Amino acid sequence: MFRLAALALIAAGLSAPAGANTLQENNQALFRQMQQVLRLSPAMMTRIKQIFAGSSIIGQGNPAITKHPMTPAQCAARIPGGIGAYTNRTFERICGAKYMAPLYDPATQRPQDAKACIDQFEFPDIPCAYPIVWVKASEAAQLCAAEGKRICDAHEWEGACQGALGPPDYNFSLARGVPMDVAVQRMRLDHNAKYAATKRWSYGPTYQTGICAAGSFKSPGCNGGNFNGCGSNTYPAGSFPNCKSPLGVYDLNGNAAEHMNLPLAPDQMASTGSKTLGVTEMKGSWFIWDSYRAHPDWCRWRAPFWHGTKVMSPYSHENYHLGFRCCKTIN
Repeated sequence: MFRLAALALIAAGLSAPAGANTLQENNQALFRQMQQVLRLSPAMMTRIKQIFAGSSIIGQGNPAITKHPMTPAQCAARIPGGIGAYTNRTFERICGAKYMAPLYDPATQRPQDAKACIDQFEFPDIPCAYPIVWVKASEAAQLCAAEGKRICDAHEWEGACQGALGPPDYNFSLARGVPMDVAVQRMRLDHNAKYAATKRWSYGPTYQTGICAAGSFKSPGCNGGNFNGCGSNTYPAGSFPNCKSPLGVYDLNGNAAEHMNLPLAPDQMASTGSKTLGVTEMKGSWFIWDSYRAHPDWCRWRAPFWHGTKVMSPYSHENYHLGFRCCKTIN
């Protein structure tokens, strides 16, 4: 009965911002959905609400100007078998949470060998809910922690997208003794050269239009990043069922770009339990990519140090198409 009620709640579109609603009203509807669908504890919800309360813009977009190209109900209708098809009991047993996928290398491991999991959908990690945007990297890390998860390291996101989690591949020697921006650039160039010959997207070896949530549009008056001028015109998460990686992770391409942790030293890796995180890395593409591809976006591509800060800086970047997803250490 609980699962049927939760699925009905998703399909009812409680996460869909309506023009007459305020951001706060939309967030309250989101909180109810998170608690019921994800079964979050009262303590978790209290902390999540505290983090949201610290920002005047975090949410699913400015409802005054955001125009989503698809509703949650339309999303549910597009999924073969309905939203219930996204329930994976095996993944739930391995990860200990709903809507997470094990991270592993299928060439040498089984799903149950995974030491970490990643959210299958962008936060709030609910199928057919709109992604949370206007979120700083520091807020993303705090929201993951509030759910007993953590921010993902860059190589984890990349492995989820590529379809095989490899060992951490950070050339920390290139970052020693140099300023933060120089370290990122050195490591980036080294990394991208290493993987360019094997580049792929979450769904296959070549870029394809129409397969991911990348056919939306910018607001006519969007000036590059103003809350009152740029609508978060995202799709509901999971509304393109074929936009899926071999490990069962959705929307890694398209919809919202995503905050990650890029460690510049071994003691900055979230995946090893470090609380001293590295710098911001923004992964993936976003909701207009089929018409405007601003930069490369293949799975293992690492970006320049855009709006670069440490992850936990109170000044870490936020914008209308930037969200996140969480990882979780298991075993």
